[in-house]
Amino acid sequence: MNGKVLSAAALICALLTPAGAETAPSRQIVVTGEGRVDTTPDMAVISLGVTHEAKAAMAAMGETSAAVAAVLERLTSMGVAEKDVQTENVSLNPIWSDPGSQGGVPSISGFSASNTVQVRVRDLERLGAIMDTAIGDGANTFSGLQFSLQNPAPQEEEARKRAVADGMARAKALAEAAGVTLGPVQQINEIGGGIPGPMKMSMARDEGIPIAAGEVSVSVTVSMTFAIE
Repeated sequence: MNGKVLSAAALICALLTPAGAETAPSRQIVVTGEGRVDTTPDMAVISLGVTHEAKAAMAAMGETSAAVAAVLERLTSMGVAEKDVQTENVSLNPIWSDPGSQGGVPSISGFSASNTVQVRVRDLERLGAIMDTAIGDGANTFSGLQFSLQNPAPQEEEARKRAVADGMARAKALAEAAGVTLGPVQQINEIGGGIPGPMKMSMARDEGIPIAAGEVSVSVTVSMTFAIE
């Protein structure tokens, strides 16, 4: 009997509810907070390699491999650990002759072999010397230098705190400008971050190729949702 009474009451409520009525949207303030920490890098990642050309494919690859082996051996002797050296790319491509202006057919006149390795240098005081020595030992291509941190966790944590503080300050300013009372945080999402690269530059004291280590910036971005009381 009680079940029938409850069902009837529910039906009456449904009939009395206007068609298309929706729950009023919650009042919220949504902001983005940004935090950044500038710090001195303690590691660099460089990409260097060897490229050789020869008439025969095996000759081109052989000369390239021998030069790369010499470079790797020298890096080891300079204190670079094996785990910090990784082959990035190996390629062998034909070299086509110019057919000329008489409608000739191009032909393979030789081969070009390349071998590129990525090297992590954890002692920045020796970075310039390492690069200079590698080039002296046969490396003839250089395609990148990126400064970084061996352990960015402490800087990321500080940047995260600054991002949240920035978001809270922005939400407070918006609430005051709108004449409303800011409520508690309802949601926080981390939407971005990383180490974009060098910021402030200063010349490193090093022998060999001059290197400007400068600073790197560790950043974190958060999205925060606050209730409006």
